[in-house]
Amino acid sequence: MDRDRLVLGLAAVFAGLTVVLVVVAFVRQLFLLFLALPFAATTYLMWKHATGRIEARARQRVRTGPQRGARRRDARRRVADGVGARSSRGTSRTAPSSTQSLSRREAYDILGLDSDASDDAVKRAYRAKVKEVHPDADGGDEAAFKRVKRAYERLQP
Repeated sequence: MDRDRLVLGLAAVFAGLTVVLVVVAFVRQLFLLFLALPFAATTYLMWKHATGRIEARARQRVRTGPQRGARRRDARRRVADGVGARSSRGTSRTAPSSTQSLSRREAYDILGLDSDASDDAVKRAYRAKVKEVHPDADGGDEAAFKRVKRAYERLQP
């Protein structure tokens, strides 16, 4: 027996069960409508599969590529990451992030370091400062924590 005909036959059986449950639900108890929902969903999916519509839709998506909304979403993500296109004047279309607005000198001052500090010293100072100002610690300050984090991110290579 052809597999598609078998699936279509099963879909017909589930459709019959769905109809019976809906009729009994209206005659006896409306709660049975909730029991009919999974049968209706199964009927729908089996019918879509047996008629080849699920496969056709999948092939169409592969052939046409991502939908317009997905492309827009990817473009927004690239712009947010700073990878977006440049305008005709060569300036960035993205808003400056907090790490761009913080100078290296300010970042060193926030961490309490000299400008000739090594990467290891920066990491040690960052960890020490974070322990002091972390919002979950006693006397922690969220704004100070964010400043320390921005300073550390600015000084990363």
